[in-house]
Amino acid sequence: MSIGEALRLAQDSELDLVEVAPMARPPVAKLMDYGKFKYESAQKAREARRNQALTVIKEMRLRLKIDPHDYETKKGHVERFLRGGDKVKITVMFRGREQSRPEMGYRLLQRLAGDVSELGVVESNPKQDGRNMVMVIAPHKNAQALQQQAQQAQQSKSRSAKGEQEAEQAPSA
Repeated sequence: MSIGEALRLAQDSELDLVEVAPMARPPVAKLMDYGKFKYESAQKAREARRNQALTVIKEMRLRLKIDPHDYETKKGHVERFLRGGDKVKITVMFRGREQSRPEMGYRLLQRLAGDVSELGVVESNPKQDGRNMVMVIAPHKNAQALQQQAQQAQQSKSRSAKGEQEAEQAPSA
């Protein structure tokens, strides 16, 4: 189809002639409402940005000589962070002669990783970094997806419940 004929068709139907694939032979063009197309693509981009999950790294610091109750408390915080969908950076701080025993810090981090293994997976293994030993635990991918689905279901339930309450109140007014 010639360009003039395509432009005439576009003017007759009050649409825009948009070149879709200029490098193709012959070039491909499409009749569309360009303003509407730009608006819809902006809406899709905005929706994609809103649904994008931000990766937050929380940090938990431990000492090599940690009391069992303190360990359980710290472990509870790590579990809470993982349930929230956040990555957790666990740091064991060595002081003085503790620095000559990095294997004890490694064992402590492995123990913590084993305790929270149902919620997360070790993303980076324990590494010595000066006076500290660092490990990163990330939440399981499927657990994060299930949590997002549960949140969306809860939001839709609360919206429908609000709608029902408003419907009940409207006839009585």
